[in-house]
Amino acid sequence: MGRPVHFEIQASQPQVLIEFYSELFGWSFNKWEGGEYWLIDTGDSSKPGINGGLLPRRGPAPEAMQGVNAFVCTIDAEQLDSMLARVGSLKAEVVVPKMAIPGVGWLAYAKDHDGNIFGMMQADTQAI
Repeated sequence: MGRPVHFEIQASQPQVLIEFYSELFGWSFNKWEGGEYWLIDTGDSSKPGINGGLLPRRGPAPEAMQGVNAFVCTIDAEQLDSMLARVGSLKAEVVVPKMAIPGVGWLAYAKDHDGNIFGMMQADTQAI
């Protein structure tokens, strides 16, 4: 079975999104020596998850309210409510508010400054 091993974020202004994701999730970004590409370290490698990369977008950002034409990554959020508040304070946008996935947890979707959609999930088997 093929499992995801890496993700990529496209950015019209890479530094803006580097600052956003660093502040929101605490990710670290390291410039790759091979060109305009930043490796993303998302956290403790002994826990489930994958690392990724950020690269310059090669075209216009998606139009507002346009369907997503990419994979959407969902990020583990220990405290979803505080993450959603931080999305707003970082001047990004919650596009699907917090909702229960019964028996699994709480899920919400946000849009970064470049129109990329991502999910945030707080595990909670009591969610209804």
